[in-house]
Amino acid sequence: MDGLRDKVALITGASRGLGEGVARALAARGVAVMLAARDGAAVATVAETIVAAGGRAASAACDVSDYAAVERLVAATRERFGGVQILVNNAGVIEPIAEIASSDPAAWARNIEINLIGAYHVVRAVLPGMLADGGGTILDVSSGAAYRPLEGWSAYCSGKAGLAMLTRAVALETAGRGLRVFGFSPGTIDTEMQVKIRASGMNVISQIPRAELSPVAHAVRGLVYLCTAAADDLHGTDVSMREEEFRRRIGLG
Repeated sequence: MDGLRDKVALITGASRGLGEGVARALAARGVAVMLAARDGAAVATVAETIVAAGGRAASAACDVSDYAAVERLVAATRERFGGVQILVNNAGVIEPIAEIASSDPAAWARNIEINLIGAYHVVRAVLPGMLADGGGTILDVSSGAAYRPLEGWSAYCSGKAGLAMLTRAVALETAGRGLRVFGFSPGTIDTEMQVKIRASGMNVISQIPRAELSPVAHAVRGLVYLCTAAADDLHGTDVSMREEEFRRRIGLG
């Protein structure tokens, strides 16, 4: 047993890609999942298919850059399933893909609002309840872009770098209080975001053929593993799917 059955997870950016994949995987292990995304209709469809398959799921439209909306989301999760025990902080955007000199300031700021401020909003909203309940798991979906600048990705790289520091700050401030906090870099996985990246033709990532992208299922396996006690020794770190030792731990070595 992995100890996940009957836990409650809140997953942002859950209408497709990695968020959808981890929602389905956790639900299959008996976790009650609240799915959130800006596209309410799309995320509702994912939740409905999880329920049809025998899982427990609900959904809500939520823009994580709106703190009041995030507070309502967390309250709805608690009302429906109980306190949040697992947070998968996955909502994110790649746009704008543009060199700084020609970038749109409003679009650049919007990226930070979602990728960094939005992630903070969700952590801020769930953290008091997790601490009051004696602990929980926070998974911030990061990126290798947090540590490596790439042409055209100044907003994305900056937001993810900030998120990496936020993860460390949460781990520091909650030490000894039952929280398990992780950053998670999924690598270049086959999602809709990669479609936009390839279309841009900017920087080396856009040149990676789709056939060479990692399947979403591999990153999902990594996230689910971090939800379990087997990953306790990795608390406070930014785990990458590119690390051979971690891949071996989750059966991909």
